[in-house]
Amino acid sequence: MELVYRLLGSTGMKVSSIGMGCVTFGREIDERTSFAVLDRARERGINLLDSAAAYAAGASETVLGKWLSDRGCRDEVVLATKVNGILTREHVLRSAEESLTRLRTDRIDLYQLHHWDDETPLEETLGTLAELVDAGKIRAVGCSNWQAWQLAKALLVNERGEGAAIQSVQPPYNLVQREIEADMLPLCLDQDVGVISYSPLAAGFLAGKYRRDGEVPKGTRFDVIPEHQPIYFTDHGYGVLDRLDAAARDTGRSLVELSLAWALSRANLTSVLIGARNLGQVDQAFDALNLQLPEGVLDSFDGD
Repeated sequence: MELVYRLLGSTGMKVSSIGMGCVTFGREIDERTSFAVLDRARERGINLLDSAAAYAAGASETVLGKWLSDRGCRDEVVLATKVNGILTREHVLRSAEESLTRLRTDRIDLYQLHHWDDETPLEETLGTLAELVDAGKIRAVGCSNWQAWQLAKALLVNERGEGAAIQSVQPPYNLVQREIEADMLPLCLDQDVGVISYSPLAAGFLAGKYRRDGEVPKGTRFDVIPEHQPIYFTDHGYGVLDRLDAAARDTGRSLVELSLAWALSRANLTSVLIGARNLGQVDQAFDALNLQLPEGVLDSFDGD
């Protein structure tokens, strides 16, 4: 395989099959290291850059905006970010303006609803997003961490002419979390909605540092955010690790390489977001993309 550029749903925008998730910027790595990571991503052909207002309380967008300005490459990228919280008209409009300021741009290519909001009428939220599209401040609308029924509801609202269309989704997807295969992926394929997946390494669980009945290493993701443990620290999750261990022994490849290769080989994904704290973590995604494995190795994980 090699890096390709795919249409993002019906947006008309082409995005790289590997995208750069910017969650580490300003939180886990400083500005200088973030710039180096972004430079390497640009060198390797990544054009999808994904941030959020919630990442490090806006610091991720600030770092990304400064890099875009310093490098003068705004028109080379598909710039995505997200609005979080209660999605009232006032909040969405204010958050969009704040993101535009931090990102040092006059438009956001993909503006995503970070989470589902039970409190605000969907018609109000989508109507506000339509205003932003009409004003030229955003080009397309997406959602993140939604379920299939929520996407279906939004598509029906838009079909009635009440607001912007959701043109992409951003769900977690990896060897442990495969729920989207049942309904979200078929719905997106049918409705021409782009799919930008994230967490291909299951927040580091698939790297193999967390083991059944073992201690959680201090300072790691699952030590700092223990509420995420129940997602992965299950019989199913540890069973996936067992199968990865067997495949690693058979192929001589690492668990990280195999997990990334699996995610990057999945059909019906537009792009897979990677996160990075150093240049090597950008390069390892491309190593996985070009990994030559015996026939059937990746398929052996299907049906679990």
